[in-house]
Amino acid sequence: MKKNITELTSIIRSKNSGPYELTLDIMFSSEENYRLAIRENVINEDLICRLYRITPDRIIGIIHFEPAYAIKVTIVRPICSGDLGETDVYGAQQHAPLLSIQVDVPGSEG
Repeated sequence: MKKNITELTSIIRSKNSGPYELTLDIMFSSEENYRLAIRENVINEDLICRLYRITPDRIIGIIHFEPAYAIKVTIVRPICSGDLGETDVYGAQQHAPLLSIQVDVPGSEG
């Protein structure tokens, strides 16, 4: 069965990581959910490229941060924070594409 990632997480957010980078934080609501996401490789380069319409060279890193049961993704901002044409100076609205992620959950009933 598939579940939306929001059913497995407590926080999904984005923020600036300086004027040229965005960090996407996906914090899971339990160790079990975090381990499922890691085991199933839910957050990967192909997914981020597809969701954000970027090439792999625009991904700075995908980090598994076990103490917080979190996955952190840092990407190059499409437009520098504060530049002409930029619409989210704090990077706080850029997590929305992550909300569409569907996760295969083995053994769950639906």
